[in-house]
Amino acid sequence: MRASVVAAAFLCLGASGSALADEKEKPPQPPAQAGDRAKEPPKEAPAPRQEEQRAQPEPGRPLKWDMTEVPPVVTHHQLQSGGRALPYTATAGRMPIKDAAGNIEAEMFFVAYTLDGKAPGTRPLTFAFNGGPGSASLWLHMGALGPRKVVLAKEGFMPSSPYRLTDNPDSPLEKTDLVLVDAIGTGFSRPADLEKGKKFWGVKGDIEAFAEFVRMYLVRYERWSSPLYILGESYGTTRAAGIAGYLSDLGISFNGITLLSMVIDFQTLEITKRNDLAAVLTLPSYTMIAAYHHKLAPELSQDLGKTRAEVERWALTDYALALAKGDALTAEERHAVIDRLARYTGLRKETIDLANLRVDVNLFTHYLLAGEKLRVGRLDGRYAGPDPGGFFDGDFYDPAHASTLPPFASVFNDYVRRELGYKVDMPYYVYAGLVFGPNWREWWNKWEWGPASEGFPDTASALRAAMVKDPYLKVQVLEGYYDLATPYFAADYTMNHLDLAPGYRKNISFATYDAGHMMYVREPDLVKMRKDLFDFIERTLPRQ
Repeated sequence: MRASVVAAAFLCLGASGSALADEKEKPPQPPAQAGDRAKEPPKEAPAPRQEEQRAQPEPGRPLKWDMTEVPPVVTHHQLQSGGRALPYTATAGRMPIKDAAGNIEAEMFFVAYTLDGKAPGTRPLTFAFNGGPGSASLWLHMGALGPRKVVLAKEGFMPSSPYRLTDNPDSPLEKTDLVLVDAIGTGFSRPADLEKGKKFWGVKGDIEAFAEFVRMYLVRYERWSSPLYILGESYGTTRAAGIAGYLSDLGISFNGITLLSMVIDFQTLEITKRNDLAAVLTLPSYTMIAAYHHKLAPELSQDLGKTRAEVERWALTDYALALAKGDALTAEERHAVIDRLARYTGLRKETIDLANLRVDVNLFTHYLLAGEKLRVGRLDGRYAGPDPGGFFDGDFYDPAHASTLPPFASVFNDYVRRELGYKVDMPYYVYAGLVFGPNWREWWNKWEWGPASEGFPDTASALRAAMVKDPYLKVQVLEGYYDLATPYFAADYTMNHLDLAPGYRKNISFATYDAGHMMYVREPDLVKMRKDLFDFIERTLPRQ
């Protein structure tokens, strides 16, 4: 059953490190913090050499990477936010992940942003990452959290090239230091070799690698006394929940966890022959997207909040019951369900009938705007565009992904080298699949989801364990109404089924947005997200 989720596992717009130094250096030291008078400011590391010697050249699919540690590159900047200047330090480098014998098995690329003039031991610290699995974290980095962001067109749509950077006044840097981390095999993060990489390319190994990164960062940058946070997007929420459970047993606790476009129980996501739950939980998102594209009856579009609540109730009751009956459903009952589904989705009744009442994401995105020969976005249903290979092209196409990939990838590659001084020739892998060639499915098919006997992948249990062990831990769920990769109603359902007593359940909060998977690409939602994050941090900081 674990293998069946691979096709749906690409949840988000989700190269090995710096160049070889002339000689081995000492392990990197933390950047200077203004106000930390007990330490001498460390010298800034020289920019890595332009010629990249740590891996074999592309496109020969390098098998090994040099794991020699190189000091991070430290630069200093200023952000205008809220009418005032925020001076900050950026640290770009790679963190070694070692085995029990001290051998480096991988290096994880990160960029840390620390606000100057603040004592690091008291500043909140947020570890953030995207998901995939197999996506680098440039999306959160250049779209929501970093002090610089990509310039997008109105409502977050694709601008014309060349793409541009601008300051991000909505970065949460004012309230929390940030560490953006790339999973092993993505970005500039690399395993020592492909054989060792297999250790990290699965649910369990991925969690352990990120947990070790967190521990190592706290050690090297002396942040043990900081209030700690995790922010994961998409499969990054799967990882975040797992990290919280894993590190709780090692004595590392978090003040808060933000789950953005959440999936921590894959049974809520993957429609299969034997799993109708996902069909039930995706339906309200179909309704929202159909309304956006004017495919609903006028009376349903007048008050979307009321309509959404109506669809949610029907999905959990009559629709769930009808699917549970299976072939025992009478002809009259079947026709009634088809009529209601057509009303709530904007799809033709014949299409719903052929799908046996179970509308998956591929079918919905393909046929909602079939009359206009357009495909609807999966990551964000507000997007629409023609299939590059024609309407009946067999490959899945997501116009939302196609619209965001070029500006984000181009801008980050320029930013990391020119402004952060991390000058390498090695390509920044947006997706880990590029390690194995252009067919990303080849890599995702290698992801170790766990034994089939355990059913669908699940880190909800790990999150619950962390929450009940620490009654102060709070969880924030951010969800977009137009997201078909991780539907909002599936996230709600998961959080409602953690089996938590009221005293713990009050530690969960929700925020919803009028956008999709990456709600922050829409400017009003980015502004709202900043406020939601600020409020969450204020609620979770220890009281003096």
